[in-house]
Amino acid sequence: MEFKIVKKDKDTQARLGVIFSPRGIIYTPCFFPVATRGVAKTLSSQDLLECEVKGILCNAWHLFLRPKVEIIKHFGGLHNFMGWSGLIITDSGGYQVFSLSTLKEIQDIGVSFQSPIDGEKFFLSPQKVIDIQLDLDADVILPLDECVGYPVSKEYALKSTKRTIRWARISKERFLEKCQDASKSLFCIIQGSVYQDVREFCQEELVKIEFDGYAVGGISVGEPQNLKYKMFRDSIRYIPQGKIRYLMGIGKPLDLLEAVSLGYDIFDCIIPTRFGRTGTALTWRGKVVIRNAQFSKEDEPLDSNCDCFVCRNYSRGYLRYLFNIEETLAMRLVSFHNVYFYVKFMEAIRESIKQDKFLEFKQRYQNLEF
Repeated sequence: MEFKIVKKDKDTQARLGVIFSPRGIIYTPCFFPVATRGVAKTLSSQDLLECEVKGILCNAWHLFLRPKVEIIKHFGGLHNFMGWSGLIITDSGGYQVFSLSTLKEIQDIGVSFQSPIDGEKFFLSPQKVIDIQLDLDADVILPLDECVGYPVSKEYALKSTKRTIRWARISKERFLEKCQDASKSLFCIIQGSVYQDVREFCQEELVKIEFDGYAVGGISVGEPQNLKYKMFRDSIRYIPQGKIRYLMGIGKPLDLLEAVSLGYDIFDCIIPTRFGRTGTALTWRGKVVIRNAQFSKEDEPLDSNCDCFVCRNYSRGYLRYLFNIEETLAMRLVSFHNVYFYVKFMEAIRESIKQDKFLEFKQRYQNLEF
C-alpha cells in the first residue's frame, strides 16, 4: 500500500493522510471496527458498507481455531467468506494466545497452546502465523508477537520485547518468501509494556528491519490512564514520518483525540459494537445509556445531530422498549449507530486538521462523558 501525508496540523502532531490500498482509497486518521471472527457483532458486512467503513480488523488465531483456515480457503478467502469488499487487517492473535489459552508454553521458536474450544493442542511459529494470514487472503498482515499484561517486571518486558523483535524478523523473511501478491502489506507490532526505553528500543530495532507500517500494541492491558497516554507517546518517537502508524485496541473518543494529536493514523476497537450490545450509544453530546427508564417516553432520536438510518427512523423510547423486551434488533440498531458515529467522528477530525482547527475540536469534546 502507498501512503502519503497531505497535511500536518499547525498546533499538534496530527496529520491528514491517504492510503492507496488494494481495496480503495482510505483517508486517515481513520477507525476500523473489530470483526474478530469474521463478523462485527450484530452487524452485516452490508451494514458496515452503509456506514462507509473502509476497513476492519479480524483475528487470525480465532479463525484458525474456527471455522479453520481450510474452510475459508474453500470460499476463496476471508473477503468472499464474509461478503466484505473493504480492507482487512488480520491480527496474529498473539494477545489471545497469551490471555485465552490454557497450558500455553512460550519458546523462542513459537508458542504451544491448548485450544479453549475443544482442548486440541497446537504449535504456532512466526512462520506458521504468516502462512495462516496469507491463506486467509488478508490485505494487511501482523506478525506473531508477545503481548504482556500490566503489571510486569522490566526484566520480563525486555525479554518478551526481544522475542517479539526476533519473531518480526523471521516473519518478514517468511512474508518475502511466500507472498506473491505485491498488494499485500506486512506491519510490525511495537511492544515494551510501560517502560519508555524498552518501547524505544523496540521501535529502533523494528525500523532497522523495515516494514510497510508500524502497529503499536500492548496498551489498555490494565494500566492506569496516565500511563496509557505516556505509552502512546513512548511508542511513536522513532516511527518514520512517512509510514502508517496504527494504534491497536484504542477506541474511546477521548483516547482517539489524544492519539491523533500525537500523529497516529489508524485505530481499531471493539467499543462501538460492545457498547451497542449493552445499550450504550455514543453521540455528539456524549454517552447515552438507552436502557435507562428516563428514555421510555422520549420521541427524539438517539442523537439529533446524527443522520444514520437509526436516528432517522427510531425514537429513544422505541429503542429503550426493544432493550426492555430483550429484542436482538435493539443491539443491532445501537451498534449500527455507534459505528456510524465513529466514521463521522473521524471525518470531523480530518476536517478540523484540514482547516487547522484540530486543537479547537479536541478541546470542544474532551470534557464530554464518553
